[in-house]
This record gives sequence, structure tokens and C-alpha cells, in this order.
Amino acid sequence: MIKTDVIIGFFKAALLAAFLSACSSSPSPNSYANKPLSEYEQSQRTAYLHFYGKWQGVPYRLGGTSYRGIDCSALVQIAYQDAVNLPLPRTTALQSKVGVEIDYDEARVGDLFFFKTSRTTRHVGIYLGNKQFMHASTSKGVVISRIDNPYWADVFWQIRRVDPRL
Repeated sequence: MIKTDVIIGFFKAALLAAFLSACSSSPSPNSYANKPLSEYEQSQRTAYLHFYGKWQGVPYRLGGTSYRGIDCSALVQIAYQDAVNLPLPRTTALQSKVGVEIDYDEARVGDLFFFKTSRTTRHVGIYLGNKQFMHASTSKGVVISRIDNPYWADVFWQIRRVDPRL
């Protein structure tokens, strides 16, 4: 007969492990294998990951546009110009008005994910496929996070498609 304390301990450990794996804010950029991508999406993802390799870990700095510090909208603007040669406005407010709004289940690599992180603050990142996006985090700098992380899922606002080739 198994003791109740052992069962409860096992349940707590399993719950903690599930919680920690679901809340990972910086998954491996190599874990994109679930959803098939078009040839264009594959090339875009490669371009964004190459860009990410140069910017990974650069600290967040409001108004920043350089390797010394960058904010989310500058990262998106520079990434779009570098990776796919598309110009974007500088601010999150203006970026949230370009292109067309897309349903969550239609997101493709390169789409812009927007979040309302407070009553007056907006955040933006670039979708990389399989529920991952690149952005400039205020706490960790330039990272790749999961859109299904409970925090990001709770503050999700909209998705916009800027690239007409998608």
C-alpha cells in the first residue's frame, strides 16, 4: 500500500515540473520542428535567427537603438530592415497600425505580435513559428520567448501581418 505522503509528494513534483517547463521564457531556437513551414517562412526564420544571433542578450533600454541597449519597437524595426528588407515605423503605436490584423491560428513567421503589458504600455515582437517570438524583454534583453507562456498569453493583444508575401 502506497502512503498518501508519497503520492502527494510525487504529485507536487510533477506539477512543479509541468509549471516550470510551460513557463520557460527563453526556449531553444532549435525547437521549431512541430509545424510545417513554407519555403518562404523557412527562409524568413533563418534570416530572423541570424539577426537574433547578433542581438541576443543586448539589454533593454527605452528609446535605445544600438547594441548598448534597444527597446522592443527598435528591435522589430531593425530586424525587419535587416532580415527581410522591409521598412517599419519606429514606435510600437505606429507599428500596431501597419499591415493587416491576423487571427491567432493564422500566424506565420514574420508576423508582429503585440501585447498590452499595462494600461498604457504596449510591447511588440516578431513571430518565429511554433509559438515562439523574438523581442526585447525589459528584464532579459533580446530573447526568444513563447507566446503560450502564461504572462504573454494573458497580455496578448493582436497580430499584424506586414509582409505581403506571406
